[in-house]
Amino acid sequence: MKKGEIYEGTIEKFDFPDKGTLVTESGKITVKHALPGQKVSVMITKKRGGRLEGKIVEVVEKSPLETAEKPCVHFGACGGCIYQTIPYEKQLEIKEKQVKSLLDSVCDSYEFEGILGSPQSGGYRNKMEFSFGDEFKDGPMALGMHRRGSFYDVVTTTECQIVNPDFCEILKASKAYFEKLGLGFYKKMQHTGYLRHLLVRRAVKTGEILVDLVTTSQEDPDLKPFAELLLSLPLSGRIVGILHTWNDSLSDAVKNDRTDILYGQDYFYEELLGLKFKISPFSFFQTNSLGAEVLYDKARSYVGDTKDMVVFDLYSGTGTIAQMIAPIAKKVVGVEIVEEAVEAAKENARMNGLDNCEFIAGDVLKVIDDIGEKPDLIILDPPRDGIHPKALGKIIDYGVKRIVYISCKPTSLVRDLAVFQERGYQVEKVCAVDMFPGTGNVEVVIMMRKCGLEGK
Repeated sequence: MKKGEIYEGTIEKFDFPDKGTLVTESGKITVKHALPGQKVSVMITKKRGGRLEGKIVEVVEKSPLETAEKPCVHFGACGGCIYQTIPYEKQLEIKEKQVKSLLDSVCDSYEFEGILGSPQSGGYRNKMEFSFGDEFKDGPMALGMHRRGSFYDVVTTTECQIVNPDFCEILKASKAYFEKLGLGFYKKMQHTGYLRHLLVRRAVKTGEILVDLVTTSQEDPDLKPFAELLLSLPLSGRIVGILHTWNDSLSDAVKNDRTDILYGQDYFYEELLGLKFKISPFSFFQTNSLGAEVLYDKARSYVGDTKDMVVFDLYSGTGTIAQMIAPIAKKVVGVEIVEEAVEAAKENARMNGLDNCEFIAGDVLKVIDDIGEKPDLIILDPPRDGIHPKALGKIIDYGVKRIVYISCKPTSLVRDLAVFQERGYQVEKVCAVDMFPGTGNVEVVIMMRKCGLEGK
């Protein structure tokens, strides 16, 4: 089997998040963005040793699972929602099996509580980073999500199903405005152009909307008419802030060199489980507000009794978990590397009347060496890549009785769990929570206990 050759067959094995295995007489090919049971034509793109990877050239036959009614019109082109054509209950079954399989690979015995679904399977996202680009090389300007399997091409997603319709109205108006103005988008290879991203955040509970246009500094147009256009849109929510962020970095990530307020304020408010949170444009906040309530309620049940305890909330974001634990703890110390998020967390704690929260800006790896208190319990909610190995060792060295680990990437979680178990922790309870319907992603909550400390 050689690179460039094309093979046809049915996707059999299916691993997190969307890696299928095509079995042929000549060998096995790993295929991304496939669904179990699909008959596909696949071109081999990589060959390393005995491992083969390929990309789908054509879906010859749909999977028997693809029976969802009215899937998104952008499905297949947009790189976002691989599971859109599968009914939601079947999506949950797939994710539950994937999580259980990953955990079984590193854990011997534990209580698996299955998967909790999102209260909303559509229109659930409270944040989108739309990209400016073109749908094909030298084509007309597009604004939306990257095309599946492409780093460059962008699909204009005017009918996206995982966001509130307000997102789509803002996207359509923005695209039309800048097309008429004749401003070009940023080209990654040439490092030329103006328009980069359109960041939209909308609170589910309050309906408040924050819009941030991200550009380079290569042009300097008057953006007040753009702000006035957005304010005139007939939206169900209410725009409370329109921002302009300058970003001249070479990477495609949304970065903040400078932000100007075109209208209103640079934050909005959301509510979770009776608490109110101030959210700034770049601070981390769970993208599914109603799903976050399910996730945090489950995490809170795993945390259990914290009376007279000092709790560390590491990778704390805007302090959501810390503030849900604070009323039943002696003190909560949150550590977060994004300074903007830490300032928001401090203000959120004051707004919610909590005086036993301390939030520290810095890298967990470095900060925990300087914290005076010792924790009685630790809550972890790291980024997708998991915990830095050196930070992981320091966390384990505290020797706390219980650790609750919230993960948005189960493959990173099981890697970290192997280390925890080698160092004397045992996984007791696990629950998956689907925060991302239509996609291959899923959150997992773990409760671990230090062996030998069950009664202490």
